[in-house]
Amino acid sequence: MTPERLARLDRVLARRQPDLTILAENLHKPRNFSAVIRTCDAVGIHEVNVVPGEFHPRRHWHTSSGSEKWVELRIHNDIGSAAECLKAEGMQLVAAHPSDTALHYRDVDYTRPTALMLGTELFGVSDQALQHADSQISIPMEGMSQSLNVSVACALVLYEAHQQRRKAGMYREARLDIATRDRLRFEWLHPQVAAFCRQKDHPYPSLDEAGNITGPVPRG
Repeated sequence: MTPERLARLDRVLARRQPDLTILAENLHKPRNFSAVIRTCDAVGIHEVNVVPGEFHPRRHWHTSSGSEKWVELRIHNDIGSAAECLKAEGMQLVAAHPSDTALHYRDVDYTRPTALMLGTELFGVSDQALQHADSQISIPMEGMSQSLNVSVACALVLYEAHQQRRKAGMYREARLDIATRDRLRFEWLHPQVAAFCRQKDHPYPSLDEAGNITGPVPRG
């Protein structure tokens, strides 16, 4: 690990947004799912929430250009429990779903803790999911198409959130709690050791400022 690489990893960790995420419901097209993950990493999202249905997201990690290394996946059994979980964490649920009551996507305050709800490519956000949404948003369309590709729509909304948060200074100071930051730092720097520790239910060894392991490495 070069000092430059370590400094970049630490900068990325310092800009992660613990209160910005997505809630994706049954995104079954690999390219779309992978593009969503890549955008999440780009705007500083470290964890995405997924209600997979028959979709198996980890099968599609290989198409996300390596972004799966930096973005965690939290899988929920159903949309109701997922929504309740995120609301208990103080998130507003914003559904990307064109309707008569939908707001312009830029008219939402994304500096608030926010989970962007995304639906299937064909049917959009489900009726059940909409029952849990605090608001709905749409992206103006001037052509014959009624909506954008789900990954493109996700990118537009998340970059609006990114812009609002940058103006509010939310990328200037580290916002992850120390325990999460230290855990991610170890997993990013030493993925094989981290995987072994998780498999054996061992705590991670300590690291020095240069990212080197200083504590005893578990064996067996």
